[in-house]
Amino acid sequence: MDFYPIAIEKLIEEFAKLPGIGYKTAQRLTIHVLNLPGEEVKEFAEALIKARGTIKYCSICGNFTDSDPCAVCSNPNRDKSTICVVEQPKDIIAIEKVKEFNGVYHVLHGNISPMAGRGPEDIKLKELIRRINGEVKEVIVATNPNIEGEATAMYISKVLKPLEVKVTRIAHGIPVGGDLEYADEVTLAKAIEGRKEI
Repeated sequence: MDFYPIAIEKLIEEFAKLPGIGYKTAQRLTIHVLNLPGEEVKEFAEALIKARGTIKYCSICGNFTDSDPCAVCSNPNRDKSTICVVEQPKDIIAIEKVKEFNGVYHVLHGNISPMAGRGPEDIKLKELIRRINGEVKEVIVATNPNIEGEATAMYISKVLKPLEVKVTRIAHGIPVGGDLEYADEVTLAKAIEGRKEI
């Protein structure tokens, strides 16, 4: 076991609280920060404090923003008749990188997971329902392709069906460049189910 001064141990503990960071990585990050010039450490700390103090959630879609509404919701060139529903703000970044979607978003800030004690009331579903008006024609559900994501997608579809809005699900299947022999059964089943004419 390592015996660091209390201040170093505390910093390691704080880094280890970040997602995907184990104790060893937290140690490396701590040592890296301690070896930085004092001005760089100060800039790093100020960036954290500023981001935490100025970034908020968009009152319309729930995305990260420094102005309300966010850049997507306030853009008059976005197609407001199509809403893409995602679990987290980071999912918006992934979709935006593709540059194929020109609609708007809705962030659920989670998913439905009875095993983890999360139900429909724990995600931003009421806010999505409030956004459905005569202007919205389609809701694309882009939740993750896991059990929780599928349960969330099915629930959203069931809730929105009476509102007479088209509900679609993003396709799942074999990734481009992937080999069939390495795909699992669920992925192959989704690929066959989501096939389209060529």
